[in-house]
Amino acid sequence: MAELHVELVAADRKVWSGAATLVVARTASGDTGIMPNHTPVLSVLESGPVTIRTTDGGTVVAAVHGGFISFADNKLSLLAEVAELADEIDVTRAERALEVAKTDSDSHAARRAEVRLVAAGRRKAA
Repeated sequence: MAELHVELVAADRKVWSGAATLVVARTASGDTGIMPNHTPVLSVLESGPVTIRTTDGGTVVAAVHGGFISFADNKLSLLAEVAELADEIDVTRAERALEVAKTDSDSHAARRAEVRLVAAGRRKAA
């Protein structure tokens, strides 16, 4: 089975690393799916969930906010300003942050909170 090596790195830590068969991320040109042997890619990451289908049939989901995606020679690097795995997300805190952001009309903070809730499986992707 063809696979690609994935590194998901935030500014402060390595978030996830491993083999995958598919990665879907939101870029400046829309949702982009990367599979083994894809053409090279270099793009800006937008705030959104990243879904990684691992070679063992599992799925890793992370909330990513800003950064870059680079793919060549079956190596995918997701270099994010901020990234959290779904199981690291404090859902109650994200829900409170969303309510405060809506009250303050802070669209960027609302988007970050919504992405965290989508990654945690508490909301559907927009």
